Amino acid sequence: MPANNFRFAIILLTSLFFLWGFALNLNPILIPHLKKACQLSDLQSALIDSASYIAYFLMAIPAGLFMKRHGYKGGIIVGLLLFAAGSFLFFPAAAARSYAFFLGALFIIACGLAFLETAANPYITVLGDPKTATQRINFAQSFNGLAATLAPLVGGLFILSGQTYTPQEEAAMSQQQLSNYLQTEANSVQIPFIIIGAVVLLVAIFIWKTKLPDIIESEDVRVEQSLLKEKNLMLGVLAQFFYVGAQVCVSSFFIRFSKRVADIAEKQAAMYLSAALLGFMVGRFIGTFLMRYISPAKLLAAFSIINMGLLALAVMTSGKISVYALVGVEVFMSIMFPTIFSLSIHGLGAKTKEGSSLVIMAIAGGAVFPVIMGKLSDATNIQTAYVVPAVCFIVVFYFAIKNLRVKDITLSVAH
Repeated sequence: MPANNFRFAIILLTSLFFLWGFALNLNPILIPHLKKACQLSDLQSALIDSASYIAYFLMAIPAGLFMKRHGYKGGIIVGLLLFAAGSFLFFPAAAARSYAFFLGALFIIACGLAFLETAANPYITVLGDPKTATQRINFAQSFNGLAATLAPLVGGLFILSGQTYTPQEEAAMSQQQLSNYLQTEANSVQIPFIIIGAVVLLVAIFIWKTKLPDIIESEDVRVEQSLLKEKNLMLGVLAQFFYVGAQVCVSSFFIRFSKRVADIAEKQAAMYLSAALLGFMVGRFIGTFLMRYISPAKLLAAFSIINMGLLALAVMTSGKISVYALVGVEVFMSIMFPTIFSLSIHGLGAKTKEGSSLVIMAIAGGAVFPVIMGKLSDATNIQTAYVVPAVCFIVVFYFAIKNLRVKDITLSVAH
């Protein structure tokens, strides 16, 4: 396949990284927003993440099997159609002000994202020189970081009202006043998600009409074994489970954390979160550059240690220093997902699709750890609850140490 076709395919795939990054990073806006509109506890609001990330666990293997039969392009198109359908369902969910309906819509969106990630992550690693696979996926994930930066900024402007009442103030309202206030809050998500659904649908049509290169993965002696016997893959799945749990915890409760430790209002906190996720994106570009000189596993180990220290600072201090510590965590999480992914599926050959499905399933960590964190927050406070992501980074560090001998990520593929 000519290099130009690979180049165009990489550009197209990079746009998908942006789309799903935007959708997932609206969750930190939706959590405080729906907590207010649907009158939820921290534990209940954490189910927003659970509805999103449990879909990865349920759909990753079906997505891998679907792509084995219909190819990467088929998986991408199905993912985009599910993504669009879930976005459109936000309109009736808001009209009904039904939290269960919102969770259902988020679940459908996430089913689509599971297809997209199961397809796009391995596809972009095999499009081009195997020796630069890790750099390529980190570059694409950098645009996921760009989306992560823009999502809280856009969500803060068009979804968050900035108007929050205490329980006492709500109790002083008439039933009609309270109902009108809550319905107005719920309705603010309708137009943004209709626009998202329309854009995603257009991208699906464009990809359907575009010819993408086929990738034929070579057989490898290792793939005769059961994937469950691939120790590094299984350890990578575990590391990804804990990493995604940490990432979601850090971002999802950022606005609530900022209010508690530094009395920052929700709209302003959304701007801080946007800045933090800008740091996440910049960290991706810097990390991609550093991998020319430092092995991916060494960088992953170093960033894990730094994040444990920053989270300790966030938990033990107060004021804006704590908030800045969380901003730093976002920067040093930047290279973790794609690096764990690439190290995990290293050497799987023809079983790359199935192996990557297992790693994508591990994104279910984002469904589990925010609930644990929400429960701990309800029992103590949101600041103390940030010990949860700190513990998660211990597992990421262990995986990195186990992969220190891997200097370059090379995938056994034939173009």
